[in-house]
Amino acid sequence: MTDQTNAADEHFSLRRIADGTVTSLIRQTVHWKLTKDRDGIGWLLLDREGESTNTLNDAVMLELESLLEKVESLHLKALVIRSAKPAGFVAGADIRDLMGMTEPQALEERVGRAHEIVDQLAALPFPTIAVVHGHCLGGGFELALACSMRIAVVGAEFGFPEVTLGLHPGMGGTFRLPLLLKPEEAMKMMLTGGSVGADRAKELGLVDVVVVERHVEMAVAQLLKRGIKRRSAPSGLSGLPVFRGTAARRLRSMLAGRSNEKHHPAPFRLVDLWERQSGRKRALMQREEIRSFVKLATGENAQNLMHVFGLRETLKARASGESGIEHVHVIGAGEMGGDIAAWCAAHGLRVTVTDLDQDVLATIAPRAEKLFDSLTVTDMAKRDAHDRLIPDFAGEGVAQADLVIEAVTEKADIKRKLLKSIAPQMKKKALLATNTSSVPLDVLAGAVPFPERFIGLHFFHPLPRIELIEVVTNAKTSRQSKERAAAFCGSINRLPAMVKSSPGFLVNRVLAPYFAEAFLMLDEGMRKETVDAAAETFGMPIGPIELADRIGLDVCLEISLTLKSGLEEPPPKAPNWLWEMVEDGCTGQKAGRGLYEYDQNGTPRKSRKRLTPHPVMTDRLVLPMLNACVACLREGVVADEETLEGALVFATGFAPFRGGPLRYARARGIAEIMVVMERMQEKYGERFAPNPYWVKLPARQVPSGT
Repeated sequence: MTDQTNAADEHFSLRRIADGTVTSLIRQTVHWKLTKDRDGIGWLLLDREGESTNTLNDAVMLELESLLEKVESLHLKALVIRSAKPAGFVAGADIRDLMGMTEPQALEERVGRAHEIVDQLAALPFPTIAVVHGHCLGGGFELALACSMRIAVVGAEFGFPEVTLGLHPGMGGTFRLPLLLKPEEAMKMMLTGGSVGADRAKELGLVDVVVVERHVEMAVAQLLKRGIKRRSAPSGLSGLPVFRGTAARRLRSMLAGRSNEKHHPAPFRLVDLWERQSGRKRALMQREEIRSFVKLATGENAQNLMHVFGLRETLKARASGESGIEHVHVIGAGEMGGDIAAWCAAHGLRVTVTDLDQDVLATIAPRAEKLFDSLTVTDMAKRDAHDRLIPDFAGEGVAQADLVIEAVTEKADIKRKLLKSIAPQMKKKALLATNTSSVPLDVLAGAVPFPERFIGLHFFHPLPRIELIEVVTNAKTSRQSKERAAAFCGSINRLPAMVKSSPGFLVNRVLAPYFAEAFLMLDEGMRKETVDAAAETFGMPIGPIELADRIGLDVCLEISLTLKSGLEEPPPKAPNWLWEMVEDGCTGQKAGRGLYEYDQNGTPRKSRKRLTPHPVMTDRLVLPMLNACVACLREGVVADEETLEGALVFATGFAPFRGGPLRYARARGIAEIMVVMERMQEKYGERFAPNPYWVKLPARQVPSGT
């Protein structure tokens, strides 16, 4: 066993936490351990080997099957199932096993076998109790639902996040949960993918009791003394087929107002299942759940969303390790600098902030309060975060900080002057970072006497909602500095994308032609709402016009100038009207007016009078982005496709159900894309010339869907 396993056993073993009840080992497999205590209660602990978190795969389930066969012969008083992992119960099925699985028959056999094992648990002739700490999600939640009773340890959370992967529950959840909760509560959990905490789970009837860890064994004894109370949530009128049909139509209408069924079919299929469940036998509901799940899981939509899940896991893995950063000093208390400082403080770091404008620095606390509120942290946590966030009027934090972040205006000469003045004040081994969004680090590195510790940390706006940070390196950045910067991103719950310094870096380099084409469409007389709709139809969360406003038209202009001076083939130059708008202070959402006018909540006022966008408009917006992606790979701006695709999905919202820009390109067909771009080149100009690297792009298998 590993040290981590021993530590988990020490913390969660009931004989040590409770009253020292003696247990005897019955059987131990690779992933499970079965013991029996002196009261005749079996304890079945899951500790998946080689993983920090429990997930369910074929090996785990087959071992569970063999152990359930064993416990049936032991004449137990009860069986308790729990996790030996500190992180939680079970995070769900191992998504890696479903990625690339496009053969329905093979998957149906595997899912059917999993159902048989869960049914075997549910059919045991004695009480079964799931003791849940931490996360209990997806397939783990379904295991818990198959038990007679459930105990939640304080801090536990329950949920079905499958819809975010283009799926719905697939091991009995679609029919077990609605039998336990009121239909509207059950559907809310499954349709939103959200989680509920321990106390809310108790209110809903998901769990029988909520206790602290040291009282778990006592709670088990009390539940067994009380006995199993069969519960069935009142279904009301929705239990009748005619009324359930009406409720289902209402749910579909609600879903249609939020998402496109073609792009996000999973929630609609879940409603279909629920509508058909009324009055049906469990075996039929089970069979329909399996078939629906398999059809979704082997389809292109879910496979792409699972690919995106894999991209996130890859970037998260690169953020592991220790950064050695406990104190961050931020220079610039404006909108972005203030958000960076507050975000770091909210995640446990000591932060000092300075700004030349004392009035701006005085606003740091109220701005931080809004961010802390958005994180829904407790009053105590907010108080502690405020204590860690320190306005530094004298700039003394520079000398003590492990990381200094410059977040002043996007002007190379101003940044160079500032970096040159603060570098000598910093302590040895501290990292110096610039939050530039487009200025190449090589332009700035000359002002820093230790370029090996100089990096770019490009945070995106709005910071709380965009989980990516571009970690930009210059030619002399050391490997240790890169690793520390990536680990810092992980410590504040952000995803690092390592990119080489170049004009616009990666994300803005790819977005620039997207914005440029949108602006040209406006010059051609197209309505801005129609231009945005052309991108939203493709699957973008918002269109290029609204996105430009969110980023800031002044920032867009600076990016355009940087690319124009730094690239051999830059995007079209910024239109004259953009210069005029910026000079007039119409810089976008932050100013309350830009290409759109904004209300007091920052919501754009859009006209409903818009034309249905032609598919050519969508191609005009999207294909230049793909072309820029290929250019970045060719030039080595990023080292691999995973970084590129992850960055575009998590920083720009590039239609996740398409799996990323290059995955989309391969699914559509590279040859077709090149032909379309060549036609556009003839009609619209050289900006649509396909990058030569398209023909050298490595081929990768893409699921064809079903």
